Amino acid sequence: MRFDDSLKTVLAADAGAGFGAQATWRQLVDLAGRGRIALDDGTLDRLAALRGTVPVAVRAASARALAFAQPPAGLVGFFAEDELAVAAPVLRTATLTADEWLALLPQLSPATRSVLRGRPDLPSEVVRGLESFGSTDFTLGYDAPVEELQEQEAEEPAAVAAAPSPAVVVPLAPLTPSPFVPLGEITRSLPVVAEALRRAEAPGLDRFEIADIVARIDAFKRDQPPLAPPTLPVAADRFRLMTDAGGTVRWIEGAGRATLVGVSLAHTAVQGLVRVDAAIAGAMAQRGRIEEGRLEIGGDGELAGSWRLTAAPEFDRASGRFVGYAGTVSRAARHQRAERSEAADGLRQLVHELRTPANAVAGFAEFIETELLGPVSPIYRERAAAIRAHANDLIAAIDDLDTAARIEADALDLRPRDVSLTALAQYVARTLAPLAAERGATLAIEGGEVVAGVDERSAERLVARLLATVLAAAGAGERIGVVLAAGGGEATVTIDRPAAFAGRSADALFALGDPDGGDGTPLLGTGFTLRLVRNLAREVGGALTIERDVLTLRLPAAVSPEMECASTR
Repeated sequence: MRFDDSLKTVLAADAGAGFGAQATWRQLVDLAGRGRIALDDGTLDRLAALRGTVPVAVRAASARALAFAQPPAGLVGFFAEDELAVAAPVLRTATLTADEWLALLPQLSPATRSVLRGRPDLPSEVVRGLESFGSTDFTLGYDAPVEELQEQEAEEPAAVAAAPSPAVVVPLAPLTPSPFVPLGEITRSLPVVAEALRRAEAPGLDRFEIADIVARIDAFKRDQPPLAPPTLPVAADRFRLMTDAGGTVRWIEGAGRATLVGVSLAHTAVQGLVRVDAAIAGAMAQRGRIEEGRLEIGGDGELAGSWRLTAAPEFDRASGRFVGYAGTVSRAARHQRAERSEAADGLRQLVHELRTPANAVAGFAEFIETELLGPVSPIYRERAAAIRAHANDLIAAIDDLDTAARIEADALDLRPRDVSLTALAQYVARTLAPLAAERGATLAIEGGEVVAGVDERSAERLVARLLATVLAAAGAGERIGVVLAAGGGEATVTIDRPAAFAGRSADALFALGDPDGGDGTPLLGTGFTLRLVRNLAREVGGALTIERDVLTLRLPAAVSPEMECASTR
C-alpha cells in the first residue's frame, strides 16, 4: 500500500508572500485539479486566502495548466469567481455533468457565462439554461429623467389599488461588475450627439429633433476627406534571411516576416505553410554551404510559391563559434520559367515520338524470342533476345528523358504514400542480379525496415537508377554496401562509392560520361543519371548528397498519424 503525502508536503512549505505563496498555489491547484487530493472546504479556504497574494498572471497560468485535466466542479466554480483572464481558460475546457453546470450557472457573471456560450459541446440542458439568462445578460441600461421618475412614483399608489401586484422575478445571477457598456452611453459620447444635447439644454433654444441629428451626421460625413484605397502588398522576388545556430529563421529583410520567422530550416517536415528541401537540412547538418536549396511556401500570401536559398555558414570572429546561416532567397523570373516550360514541352513531344517505335521493336523481338509466331532457329532467338534487351535499355533512357522534361516543366504527378525502402531495395537488387554477376560485384543491403513518405513510382526510379549506376561502375570483386536508416524526419539510403568514382568531386561525377564504357553503363551517361536522381529527389522533398566515401539519398520519412513522428515500423 502506498501513502500519498503530497498535500502534507505542500502545506508544510512556506506559503508566505512572494514565491512561496505562488508555489503553494500552483501545487494545490494541480493536486486538486487532477484528483490527487480531496477538494474540501479547507483546501478552498486555503486557495481563497492565497488568491490575494498571487499575481493574476500566475493564477491565469495555473488555470491554463488545468486544460483537459477534468477539474472537479468545486474548483471550476472557484476559478469562475476570479477575474475573466483566470476564469476563461477553465470554463473553455472543463468537463462537468449537466447538473453540475446548471448548479454553477447562477454563480457566474454575464462575462463568464458568455465564455460558455461559445462552447459547442455543452449538453442541451445547459444551453437552455444559458438562454434563460438572456434577459439578464443582454439588458441595455436606461437612465430615466427625474420628471418621469416623479410621475411614476405619483402613479404607483393608484396602480397598486387598481390591480394586484405581479410576481417579482429576481434574477438568479449576482450583481457582479461587467464589462458591458450601455448603448446610450456610447451614443451620448459621440461628438455630434453631444453637441445636439448641449444646444437642446441651452436656455432660449427649441428642443432638437431626430432630423437635426441626421442632418448633422450627414454634414459631418461630407466634411471628412475621402479614404485612401488600401495598399496591396507587392510580391517580392528576392529577400535576405539569417538563422540561429539551430537553423531557425530569426531575421528577414525585404519581405514579410510572419511566414518564415520561427521556421527551422534544419528539418524537412512540413511546418505550417513551409516545406524545406532535404538538401538544405543536409547542408546544415554538415555546416556546409547551401546552393540553390528549395523552399516551398503554400497559401495565397506574398511569399507563396517556389524559392531557392543560397546561404553560407557564419562564425563568430572572436571565438570562432558557429552562429548560424546568412543568405539570399530568390525565385526565378516568370519569363524564364515560361521559356523552360516551352523547351520541356518540346522534349516531351520528342520523347513520345521515340517511345512508340521502341516499344514496337521490343514487342516484336519478344514475339520472336518466345516463338509466339512459330518455330525459330536458336541463332535468331539469341539475336531477338539481344534486340529486346537493347530496346528495353532505350525505353529506360526515353523514360529518363521524359522524367527530366517533366521536372523542368513542373509537370510531375506526385502522389505521396508510405513506401517501404527496404522492400524496394531488395526488389531492385534481385532485378540487378544479372548485372552484378556480369560485373563480378555484389550488393550488400543492411538495415531494418525503413518507410518513406513519397510517390511510389518516383521512389522506385530513384533507387533503381542510383543502384544501377553505382553497380555499373563497380569492378570485379567489389562489394557495394547499401545501408537503410531513418531518423530526424528522413529516410536515407547510403551507398558505397565504387573505385571508379574515387578521387572525383560531386561536380565531376555530375559531369561524368561513362566511367569505363562497360556493359550495363547508363545509356545517357553516368552524369546524366546522377543529375536526374538529384533533381527528382528534390521534387519529392529529398536530396542526393555525394560525400568522399558514400552517396546518400535522403527522402522524407513516413509520418505516423497517431504519434506525429517519423515511422520506422
